[in-house]
Amino acid sequence: MKMQTSESFRLSALLSLSGGLQDAYTYNMRDGVFANAQTGNVVLMSQSFMQGSYMQGLHYMCPLLSFALGIFVAERIENRFKTIDKIHWRQIILIIEIIVLIIVGFMPAEMNMIANMIVSFSCAMQVQTFRKVHGYGYASTMCIGNLRSGTESLSQYLRDKNKESLHKALHFFGIILIFAIGAGLGGVLSGCLGIRTIWISSAILLAATVMMW
Repeated sequence: MKMQTSESFRLSALLSLSGGLQDAYTYNMRDGVFANAQTGNVVLMSQSFMQGSYMQGLHYMCPLLSFALGIFVAERIENRFKTIDKIHWRQIILIIEIIVLIIVGFMPAEMNMIANMIVSFSCAMQVQTFRKVHGYGYASTMCIGNLRSGTESLSQYLRDKNKESLHKALHFFGIILIFAIGAGLGGVLSGCLGIRTIWISSAILLAATVMMW
């Protein structure tokens, strides 16, 4: 059975590289908010609200709500455009991501909250749209699920010596490594390019879009 390009390791690697860069970008350049790690935002939001820091709580709640909206919009786009022939619905998602991230690069520091909301929206669309690498369920914009799956597969390989389990583990650990490289690049480039660092992510996503053609 022929594997879809959207499930190839090469494409997944590009998406994870972009995801890591986006997380580092929003943390370093947009007031310490993680675009992808919504669990962290929930913790900080709840803590802020309970301490009476309501504006700070909103600071973390807005990206959370935007992430949920991104999931919703991506699902609607899939349902509406899944059967068209001229362009794949996943390419539509990537094109939207590219455009909104380019817009973020023009936003000054005074618009950090809006910028974080847009990046979270983009990340959510991506994680909803690209959910498999070589048939294995994964996330291109976060690590905890990939770490769990990779470690589980490694344990299964050590117990049963099943090469498929090792193959699966290497895919997950490879994705985590590439995400980490993207995050490192995002941190370094943020010091050089400032708020326009996010355009690097747009360029990576453009390469992914072209690969799907």
